[in-house]
Amino acid sequence: MYRATTRQIEVTVEPYYLAEQSDPADSRYVWGYRIVIANHSSHTVKLINRYWNITDENGQVDEVTGPGVVGEQPVLGPGDSYEYNSGCPLDTPSGVMFGHYQMLGEDGELFDVVIPAFSLDTPGLQRTLN
Repeated sequence: MYRATTRQIEVTVEPYYLAEQSDPADSRYVWGYRIVIANHSSHTVKLINRYWNITDENGQVDEVTGPGVVGEQPVLGPGDSYEYNSGCPLDTPSGVMFGHYQMLGEDGELFDVVIPAFSLDTPGLQRTLN
């Protein structure tokens, strides 16, 4: 698991390889990831937008932005958490993702909450270090 906390908003990520949706012979590798956003602050926040940087093992970068997550813009009161699952295909057997959520505080302030960098690695993948 990967974890980051910004302004008492904790984001936990658990990636997993989806072998049944992947086809290595066709250079298609698919991962799912489970994210839990927990509000440990004393203020209500609303998730407005997301930003993802997805980089494959060849350094090819795909940036994804948009409103909310999985079609929702959850509101988290103090002590609340929100969990969702999503996925990411790559053309290579490994990569890395990171990003941030844009949150709206109850005082009208917009601020970013870090999504920790996490690796996408095909199980059993052997690496050679230079």
